[in-house]
Amino acid sequence: MHGEEAAENLKQIIFGGTIAFLVLAGFIIFFSVMYLRRKNKHILEKKEMQSQYEQTLLQTQLEIQEQTLKNISQEIHDNIGQALSLAKLNLNTIPATNDELLQEKIINSKQLVSKAIVDLRDLSRSLDTDYVKEMGLLRAIEYELELIRKTGTINTQLIADGHISRLDKQKELILFRIVQETFNNIIKHSEAKNLVVNITYSLTEMTLSITDDGKGVDLSPLNESNSGFGLGIRNMHNRAKLIGADFSMNSSTDKGTSVKIVLPLQSQQI
Repeated sequence: MHGEEAAENLKQIIFGGTIAFLVLAGFIIFFSVMYLRRKNKHILEKKEMQSQYEQTLLQTQLEIQEQTLKNISQEIHDNIGQALSLAKLNLNTIPATNDELLQEKIINSKQLVSKAIVDLRDLSRSLDTDYVKEMGLLRAIEYELELIRKTGTINTQLIADGHISRLDKQKELILFRIVQETFNNIIKHSEAKNLVVNITYSLTEMTLSITDDGKGVDLSPLNESNSGFGLGIRNMHNRAKLIGADFSMNSSTDKGTSVKIVLPLQSQQI
């Protein structure tokens, strides 16, 4: 009998110990899971705060840049443009002369001043934030392409598909600045002969693509964290991210470059 009681007691001790071990293990697992959840939540909150900080910083930088561009535009319009207009007026008041060489120089000077006035006017409009907002994205891009076409070095084409609608003015301005940056890179570095801009509107998104047939560029250094390469490309990517758009760029040597921006329209107020 004593042996059976001892065996029963041993079973109860083992059973009780097993239950206690399982309960302890359960508590350990529970608290481990809760700790990991809190840790992950803290990491996500930290990343979100960092993202919000970066977006706020970028927004501030963009506002400063736009104000600077607006001030430059006003300065060109009010001072430089006015000075050139006065210079043209003075040239027009110079009396005709029998000296053919002098007369030719006066005519050439008038033409150069007139061209400078037109070029500065175009530049002033491109820099003027309010003017760009009023024109709208499509017209602003068309205007920029006209300026490029006038140089006689690059053929340009604008293709618009779908139901063309105005977007939020601030978003249109940011998109336009990305397009301007892309155009500047093409003009300066690509040696392209043709430039095509395609804008497609659907019910859910707007897709804007810019393609050239230039010499292209090796984009692999963008993957190097310590590389100073592609600062302008990163800035364009950050600007697109600020308005919830996806930015991508593809290029290869001697095969041209393409830039693509996709902006969701579900929450857009047209």
